[in-house]
Amino acid sequence: MKKRIRSIKKIALWVLNVLLALAALACVIGISRLAGLLNTQKEAERWRGDNELSFAQLSCFIPNDESIGLDDVYTFRYAMLDKFHEAALDVDNDSTLFVDAWSTGGKAVASTSLGKGDAVVTAVGGAFFDFHPIRLLSGNYFTEGDLMQDRVLLDEDLAWLLFGGTDLAGLELRIDNVPFVVAGVIEREQDFASKKAYTDGMGLFMSYDAYKALHEEAGVTCYELVMAEPVKNFAVSFVREKFPIGGGVILENSGRFRAGRLLDLLRDFGVRSMQSRSISYPYWENAARCVEDWCTLLLLLAIVFALCPAVTLLVLLRRYLRLGRRKLKGEWLPAVRERAEDAVDARRRRIWERNGRKE
Repeated sequence: MKKRIRSIKKIALWVLNVLLALAALACVIGISRLAGLLNTQKEAERWRGDNELSFAQLSCFIPNDESIGLDDVYTFRYAMLDKFHEAALDVDNDSTLFVDAWSTGGKAVASTSLGKGDAVVTAVGGAFFDFHPIRLLSGNYFTEGDLMQDRVLLDEDLAWLLFGGTDLAGLELRIDNVPFVVAGVIEREQDFASKKAYTDGMGLFMSYDAYKALHEEAGVTCYELVMAEPVKNFAVSFVREKFPIGGGVILENSGRFRAGRLLDLLRDFGVRSMQSRSISYPYWENAARCVEDWCTLLLLLAIVFALCPAVTLLVLLRRYLRLGRRKLKGEWLPAVRERAEDAVDARRRRIWERNGRKE
């Protein structure tokens, strides 16, 4: 009876360890799935393409009361190109070594003859839509190279309010009583994190220059960058040294969901939520931080789930090592010794017999 109970306990222990190991594996798979969820965090991969160089993606968030101007952005660009030349990178093709974008947020009144409403404005410049490939329902993105900076993108809710539809490219509207043209209509990101992060209501995207013309006091509060990284930490060290961040925050997006980064977040649990700077993170960064939190939780669960199977494996390994050592000393070594002695005796006998025949 005792043997049967012991066998049942062993089977139960093995089943428990297998289930815990599977749960830990599920958590790891969940982290991998979440890490690939947000397109805003993948611009370094997209920009690199088949290039042999490594690239790093970074985001700079400037406090609202310390916003910078485009002159600061261009000065930083020149400093970055000089740094590339110092590092002996491909000076004949500087445009492939970096891509950047900038943005700020605000509010405006959008109106047409059919409707009117308050809208949340995201004013953007550079290659913003490379970093944020938001799905178009109709029309096209506007670009920094457009001859006229009077085109805007509406989200679906604002498009229905102002026009009663989404196929609107080329139609006119007024923003703060200034005429603009609809470039296209976008669908907000549908992943769970972006849905939770974007809570501002109807919105639109317009060029930073056009928004600056409407609100002279506006400044850049978010700067995003992908740059070549010939050696590890090259990009983040340079940005910390040269970018006019003031009291802001510099984040490295590439690798932010790796185990090492998530372990750092675990160590800082409860501290990260404390905010002493007057920084308003854009919704895409809040979405990324939401995903980070979930990945950190899954990593913690994976560690907890894997603990019991790992301890059991170590105990079994130690037990089998001890058993092997005993067998080595008690059975294998004596047998080897005996075979060796027999071989020596046989060789001696052959030598004696050979010497006897010679005599």
